[in-house]
Amino acid sequence: MANPTGEHFELLRGNARAVVTEIGAGLRSLTIGGAAYVETFAEEEQPPKGAGQVLVPWPNRTAGARWTFDGEEQELEVTEPARGNAIHGLVRHQEWELVEHAESSITFGCDIGAAKGWPVPLRTGIVYDLAPRGLTVTHTVSNEGDKAVGFGVGAHPYFRIGDVPTDELTLTLPATRVRPFDDDKQLPYGEEQDVEGTGYDLRGGRIVGGLDLDTAFTGLELGEDGLHHVWLSHHEGTLDVWSEPDFRWAQVFTPSDFPERGRAIAIEPMTCPADALNSGTDLITVEPGETWRGSWGIQLAGSLA
Repeated sequence: MANPTGEHFELLRGNARAVVTEIGAGLRSLTIGGAAYVETFAEEEQPPKGAGQVLVPWPNRTAGARWTFDGEEQELEVTEPARGNAIHGLVRHQEWELVEHAESSITFGCDIGAAKGWPVPLRTGIVYDLAPRGLTVTHTVSNEGDKAVGFGVGAHPYFRIGDVPTDELTLTLPATRVRPFDDDKQLPYGEEQDVEGTGYDLRGGRIVGGLDLDTAFTGLELGEDGLHHVWLSHHEGTLDVWSEPDFRWAQVFTPSDFPERGRAIAIEPMTCPADALNSGTDLITVEPGETWRGSWGIQLAGSLA
């Protein structure tokens, strides 16, 4: 029986190793010095809870699988039947074209044709570039149509620090605002709110144990290097999830039932929040013939690896 995620490609750099899937171009594993830094899954399995998947041309959900483009209502495929939404874009289950595979890097491309619910053809690409203590992921989106269109990009990795239980990790998220969220519909229902004085203020660091999040944060602080940073840490070691300025949002998800792990934590770099095709919030517009490019990545610091 064929793997549901197609062929799996290995990247090597020093004592770092990553595996990327052909279907979905997702990140299946990342180990450095023998320690795992993302949650993984077996080759013959679908990625549990969206693990490592690429979310283009929108992350999270589009309410009712409907949105309006150029004055016309668009009907997307309902991919979250229980809630009637379209979730996480159009490329998670597509076979991506292998463009280049070197020892420590890999490039994929995927065409999003004009089809039901998505009227403008796009070409999206991704490059994984492995370093001795980290990984850089670069996304591109090119407009191959004759009209400008807004889109979003996201990724859905779950992070860990070796065998340390997730609940013992400390999450530090320099974000000033949070988007209110309806748990039943899994959609935002209002404008962002200030985190000051709330349980969503993670700027000083919070132990993951006790946090119950499926929450979109914004107002992300830019570091001196011009990047956003979210940190997971344990004792003297830190895993830094960084992203370029266009990734204005970070979704944090802390399910308690990740297979063979229990508690897990997803830190999802996103250029826009849920239902952005309808709200327009932080959509990136690409003109015909133009290409957008943006990167995020993982870097180990301190005593890790």
